[in-house]
Amino acid sequence: MNEQNFESYLDQYGRLIYINVGTSMLPLLRERRDLMIIEKPKGRLKKYDVPLYKRDNGQYVLHRILKVRKEDYVLCGDHCYNREYGITDRHIIGVLTGVARDGRTYPVTDFRYRLYVHIWCDFFYIRALLLRTKGVLGRIRKKGRT
Repeated sequence: MNEQNFESYLDQYGRLIYINVGTSMLPLLRERRDLMIIEKPKGRLKKYDVPLYKRDNGQYVLHRILKVRKEDYVLCGDHCYNREYGITDRHIIGVLTGVARDGRTYPVTDFRYRLYVHIWCDFFYIRALLLRTKGVLGRIRKKGRT
């Protein structure tokens, strides 16, 4: 994005289409394969929205809102189990409005997307247990190889 940050790009063009980097939003977004369609938010965000935000340390993050609180949001990546607190509206730059995968675009209003969101988020504790178990097994396997 040639010397232009996400904030100024969204201010100038209103929409950002960018390739996903990172694995925190798996299985929704595959690293370096899927495109995120981000637009400027219109008002306060809701549960299940996926904001692009900038942490106080300058790091850009795209995670899902699990809870809307009076002063802030509780967020977590789809492939994570640690929740993040203290993200406020001042941190939020944009919000995911669609995903482009394998030549098809899926808006966040699509039935399949909404079904995925509810299954993935409404069973958060089961997902967290599965991800933790997967991590432990991976570390055990890795130790067994050395």
